[in-house]
Amino acid sequence: MADRTETRGTRNGTPGDGTPDARTRDLARELADAVRGEVSLAAGDRALMTMDASNYRRVPRAVVAPRDAADVAAVLRVCRERGVPVVPRGGGTSIAGQATGTGVVLDFTRHLRRIVSLDPEAATAVVQPGVVLDDLRAAAGAHGLTFGPDPSTHSRCTLGGMIGNNSCGSHSVAWGTTADSVRELEMLTYGGERLRAGRGTAALDALPQRLRDGVRTLVDGDLALLRTGYPDLPRRISGYALDALLPEQGTDLARALTGSEGTLGVLTEATVALVRPPAAKVLAVLGYVDESAAAEAAHTLLPYRPLTVEGMAADLVGSAAGLPKGGAWLFVEMGGDEPGEATARAEELCRGAGAATTDHTVVTDPARQRALWRVREDASGTATRMPDGSEAWPGWEDCAVPPERLGAYLRDFRALLAQYGLRGTPYGHFGDGCIHVRIDFDLLTAPGVRRFRAFSGDLGDLVVAHGGSLSGEHGDGQARAELLPKMYGTALVGLFERFKDLWDPAGGLNPGMLVRPHRMDENLRFAPLPARPVDVTFGYPHDSGDFAAAVRRCVGVAKCRNAAPSGSAVMCPSYRATGEERHSTRGRARLLHEMLAGEVITDGWRSEEVRDALDLCLSCKGCRSDCPVGVDMATYKAEFLHHHYAGRLRPAAHYSMGRLPRWLRAAAPVAPLLNALSRTPLAAAGKRLGGIAPQRAIPELATEPFVRWWAKRAAPSGAPADPAVLLWPDTFTNYLAPEVGRAAVHVLEAAGLTVRLPAPGRRRAPLCCGLTWVSTGQLDQARTVMRRTVDALDPLLADGTPLTVLEPSCAAALRTDLPELLPDDPRAARLAASVRTFAQTLEEQAPTWEPPRLDRPAVGQTHCHQHAVLGEAAEQRLRARAGLDGGLSGGCCGLAGNFGFERGHYDVSVACAEEQLLPSVRDAAPGTEILADGFSCRTQIGQLTDRRARHLAEVLAEALPPQPD
Repeated sequence: MADRTETRGTRNGTPGDGTPDARTRDLARELADAVRGEVSLAAGDRALMTMDASNYRRVPRAVVAPRDAADVAAVLRVCRERGVPVVPRGGGTSIAGQATGTGVVLDFTRHLRRIVSLDPEAATAVVQPGVVLDDLRAAAGAHGLTFGPDPSTHSRCTLGGMIGNNSCGSHSVAWGTTADSVRELEMLTYGGERLRAGRGTAALDALPQRLRDGVRTLVDGDLALLRTGYPDLPRRISGYALDALLPEQGTDLARALTGSEGTLGVLTEATVALVRPPAAKVLAVLGYVDESAAAEAAHTLLPYRPLTVEGMAADLVGSAAGLPKGGAWLFVEMGGDEPGEATARAEELCRGAGAATTDHTVVTDPARQRALWRVREDASGTATRMPDGSEAWPGWEDCAVPPERLGAYLRDFRALLAQYGLRGTPYGHFGDGCIHVRIDFDLLTAPGVRRFRAFSGDLGDLVVAHGGSLSGEHGDGQARAELLPKMYGTALVGLFERFKDLWDPAGGLNPGMLVRPHRMDENLRFAPLPARPVDVTFGYPHDSGDFAAAVRRCVGVAKCRNAAPSGSAVMCPSYRATGEERHSTRGRARLLHEMLAGEVITDGWRSEEVRDALDLCLSCKGCRSDCPVGVDMATYKAEFLHHHYAGRLRPAAHYSMGRLPRWLRAAAPVAPLLNALSRTPLAAAGKRLGGIAPQRAIPELATEPFVRWWAKRAAPSGAPADPAVLLWPDTFTNYLAPEVGRAAVHVLEAAGLTVRLPAPGRRRAPLCCGLTWVSTGQLDQARTVMRRTVDALDPLLADGTPLTVLEPSCAAALRTDLPELLPDDPRAARLAASVRTFAQTLEEQAPTWEPPRLDRPAVGQTHCHQHAVLGEAAEQRLRARAGLDGGLSGGCCGLAGNFGFERGHYDVSVACAEEQLLPSVRDAAPGTEILADGFSCRTQIGQLTDRRARHLAEVLAEALPPQPD
C-alpha cells in the first residue's frame, strides 16, 4: 500500500478528472496525522478495494491499514467528524457485497493479524481481526485443537470476516457456525465507544449505559416477536440474531453481534473457542442416482454423528477420479480415536445408507482425501463457468432450508431455474440444508438485470415457503438484504433497523448493508466495463475473444492469496513473497478490471499502477491451472505490456532478454570470447546496459550448439526414413544446454525411436516458439516468429508425428501461446496438439521400453509451465520406472525465464526459490539426484546452491551404454 500517497481518484471524492478533491485530500492528511498505519489515496490501492467476491463494486475514498486498536479509534474519530462512512475488511472473500464501500476501507490483513494468546487448557484463543483462519488452525493444531468453522476459503479468509458474516464451512454439522465459537468480542462503535461483548447479563451490564438501556428496552419491548419470528434451522444466518439476547438464550451479546457484517461496530479483538478434532478421520463417499436423491438422504445420516455431509452433483464434479458410480455424491467425514475406529464408523454409515446409494467408497488415504476435498473447495470458483464456458455468478450463493426439506426445495429450485431459462450448479452443505450455487445470470444488459431481480424475488419466496433462510453462510449484504421482509416480516425488520440505529445512530458503519439496503441490482461491478470488446492481440478462445470477459473470470475467491504453498500448486509465488494484494492474481485482475472501467485508473493501457503490479508477475502460468476459474495472468500481462509500450521505449531487459534467441544466434560463433568476457569487470557494464540484475551471473554459452552437433552427427546415407519423432531444438537447449539435447537423442534412440530435427531457419531468422517475445509483451514480433515456425513445421507434422520439446517453457508456449496468438490459422492448432514432453514421447511412442534402473532418491523442481499447461503425470511414471524416488517441489523456482534476471527482481526471485526448492536441495542427502527439466530451474539451483541439477534425459542417458561417436 502506498503510504500517504495522493494520486488519481474517482467520481467519489474527486472533481471528475481522476484527482482527489480538496476534501478528500484534507481527509487523508488528517488520517495520516492521526494513525501509525498506512493511509492511501493512491488509485492503485483504492482500485484493489473496489470489489470482494460478490457481484458488487464500490469505490472507496481512502484505504487505511491500522496498526492497532488505537489506530482504528482514530480513524473512526476523523471519519465521524467528517461524516465519512467506514467499512472494515478482511480477506475480501465475501459473496454478498458487504466488504465494499464508498468511504474509508479499513484493511485488517496488513497489521492486525496476530494471535494474541492461545490457552490449550481452556481451549480458547484471542485473535486480532486480520488473523487468517489457517494460521489459527496451525497454531491450535500444535496442541491437538482446531477452530471448528472451516469455510472453503480457510487459507485466506480472516477471523474478523468470519465473525462479521457468521461463517460456517463443511464441519458445521459437528461444530456449528462461527457464532457457536465466539466467546467475547472487543469492538469500537462509530461513535467511539469501546466495549467488550460477551455472554450473560453481566456482559450486558458492562456496556456503556446508552447501549445497555437501549438493548434492554428493545428486547423487553418485543419478547413475543423475538421468540416467534425466527425459523428454527441450523444455518439461519440472515438478519441480526436478536433472539440471542433473549433470557432463555443466555443473553448472548457476542452471538447477537456475530454476523452483523460490520454495521454495528468495528472488531478489534475476539476470544474464540477451539475444539479437539478426532485423532483419525476417514472419508465415506456415497453415490446417488441424482442430486435430489442425495439431498433426500443427507439428513438421514446425521444420527451417525458425522463431521461433514457435503453434496455435489456430476455437473460440477465432472470427471474427478476416485468417486463411486452415480450422478451425485455425499462426502461424509467420520472420526475416531484411531484409524480403525474411524473406518468402522464410516463402514457402519455406508451400511445404514443402504439401498438409497448406487455405490460407495471409504477413503482412508490422507492424500486421496485431500484430493477429493480440493474438488469441493474449488467449487466456488469452478461453478462460475457452465459446461459450455458461459459465465455464472453468485447472488443466490448460500440460502438454507431445514435439512429434511432439502430434496423438495432443490426440485422446486430447479423448476424455477427452468421457468426463467437459467442454469445453475447446486452443491454445498447438504447435512445442514445449505446450498451454494452460481447461476448464469446476464448481468451485462438491462433486460438480464431485470430478469435477475425478478428471479431473486421469486426465489426468496420459495426459500421462505420451505421454512428457510435467505442466507445460510455468507450473510445478506446487498445481495439479499432487500428481501429480508419476505423472511422476517416488516415488524422484525423494523427491529433490525432500531438495533442498527442504537449502535450506529449516525449510520457511518457499512451503510447500505443488511438494513436499509441498496437495491440488489445497484452497484453491479459489470456496469462500468466497456460495452464492446476492446482491441487485443491474443485470441482468448475460452472467453469468445473478449479481454473484459477474461478479466471477469476473477470472481474474488482469492485462492491466489494462500500465504503458504499447497502441495504441488504454483499460484501465486509473488504474493507469497511480498504479501501484498496487488501482487496476487486477484489483485492484478482487479486492477485490470478498473483499468477497463476507467473510473479509478483513468489512463487505460498506459496505467503505471497496472504496470507496477504486473512487474512482479513471474508469468509462471500457475494461475492458469491452480485458479479455480482459470485466470491466466501471464497472458494478460503479455497483452498489457504489448499495449503499454506500443510506440514507446521499452525497458532494457525487453531488448536484451526479450530478444534472446536473436542475440544467442549472433553470439554463437564467438561463444568462447564472450564466456571469457563474462568473467571480467566488463560483465558488470554489460548487465547494466541489458537491464540485468547485478547479482546474477551470466550463463555460459555453449561452444558447440546442439544443432551444430546434430549436423555433424546426423549425416545419414541414402533416403531418410520417416521420422518417428521430431525433436524441437529450442533456444535454451541449442545455445545454453546442448548436453540436454544430446542426452535426449541418446535415450530416444535407445528406446528404438528414429529422431529428426527440423531444418534450421534462414539466416537471422531461426525457428523459435516465441516465448521470450511473449513474456515481454512484444506480441507483433512473437506472431512473426510463430508464423515462421508454423510454416516450417506443419509439413513435418502432417502425418501425426509428435513434436518432442525438451524445455517445458517452450513446450507450453507452443501448446498455448502459439494457437492463441494465431487463432485464425488452423495449422497453429495442429502444431499445438502435436507437442509432447520428453516423458510423454517415450510413454506414447515406446510404451514397452524399460528405462535403466537408477534406484536413488530424487529432489528438484517441476517447472511451473509444466505444472500449469503440460502436466507431469508421464514424468512421474517415468521417474518411478527408473527408480528415482521422491516428489519434486511445487511452487516456482523464482527465476522464471527473464524475470529473475531483470534488475529489481532478484530479492523476490530468491524468496520464491527459498519457499520450497532451495530447502529441499540443501537438505538432500549425498547421492540424491537433483532433477529440473527447465533451464531456469537448473540455473537457479546452480546459482543459489552448490549442487548441480540435471534434466531427466541427462540422468537416464548417463545410465545407458555409451553411444557410438
